[in-house]
Amino acid sequence: MSRVACIGECMVELKQAEGGLFSRGYGGDTLNTAVYLARLGADADYITALGDDSLSDEMIAGWAAEGVGTVSVARLAGKLPGLYMIQTDDKGERRFFHWRDSAAARSLMDLPQTPEILNSLAGYDVIYLSAITLSLYGGEGRTQLFAAIQRAREAGARFAFDTNFRARGWPDLDVARAVFREAFAAADIVLASTEDLAPLYPGESNDALLARIPGAEVVLKLSEPASMLRLQGAFYPVRAEPLKAPVVDTTAAGDSFAAAYVAARLMGADPIEAARAGHRLAGVVVCHPGAIIPRAAMPPGLLPATSRKASP
Repeated sequence: MSRVACIGECMVELKQAEGGLFSRGYGGDTLNTAVYLARLGADADYITALGDDSLSDEMIAGWAAEGVGTVSVARLAGKLPGLYMIQTDDKGERRFFHWRDSAAARSLMDLPQTPEILNSLAGYDVIYLSAITLSLYGGEGRTQLFAAIQRAREAGARFAFDTNFRARGWPDLDVARAVFREAFAAADIVLASTEDLAPLYPGESNDALLARIPGAEVVLKLSEPASMLRLQGAFYPVRAEPLKAPVVDTTAAGDSFAAAYVAARLMGADPIEAARAGHRLAGVVVCHPGAIIPRAAMPPGLLPATSRKASP
């Protein structure tokens, strides 16, 4: 079974319910991807830091129940996880409010166990993280992480970078652009979107955005329900299937796309098949509230037949 390390932050999630109330759950972009990867048959571990509180205990138990590995979750005395609240409009578009400045996950690159955690990356087939992950750490922490990823790549791992961009995490856009350049240069797979890249490179065309990414395998999700793939310099459009239900909540659309794409690639699918799988899962996820849909709602036969046959 292919092993995937997902690095980032999981927070307490408050989402709208009826009567002006909110229900509590858990979510975070790379954690959402880890859950969907595990559901799709990958051996996914989540790498982060949590507190020693009851909410963190619940997170660990919930991840384990989903089949997500927690061996590299650091537990910090006196710390808490972050919190975010989702508000959605009548079209399912979301707005986030965060309370996370002192969250435990921000300390991951500054711990006594950090070298051991980073060295463990060489044991994975894929290392997956997002721009949100990179915004958690300072410059020295990012340098450590990129160096560890390079060592893992030399040992045979692939690095998948998701451009998930939140402006509040990057007060200095010049710093953000520099970090993106470094991530693009290091990545074997880039999962980008025009929504993420437009704030960094305003006014640029899709072709210009793709030109900024030097990798051989690049997926650019477009504003319409489609994506453009660049593979070894050639371009391939992939359109999403029409939705079968109304959009309720677009939270985790990109996270689920990434999970299906990476899972399909690990199981032998070509990038075009993988993008179709990504669009299909995302198209189901947006028809449910919250980041993680019920397991029963997972679409059957999501991965292409060729990749399912190639699965161990």
